Amino acid sequence: MHPDEALARLKQVLQKEPRMTIVTEEGSYLHAEARSFLFRFVDDVEFMMDTDRRVIHVRSASRTGYSDLGVNRRRVERLRRAFNDTQ
Repeated sequence: MHPDEALARLKQVLQKEPRMTIVTEEGSYLHAEARSFLFRFVDDVEFMMDTDRRVIHVRSASRTGYSDLGVNRRRVERLRRAFNDTQ
């Protein structure tokens, strides 16, 4: 898949995600914020396209607290599945 196509697909997936807002898009880097439903905590979700290796590096982290109880891992897995399922 061409990097531009992958980035467009990723943005499409993020726009469908509830309480997710794309904050920054610069070249092959994309930063989004996800807000929790109940307490409105903000998590940072970052993506970096590695065109040489043909992969997307992902980082999802809570801004506050000691544990997110697996929320960020589940979010990344859900986004990965949605990305792979999107045509």
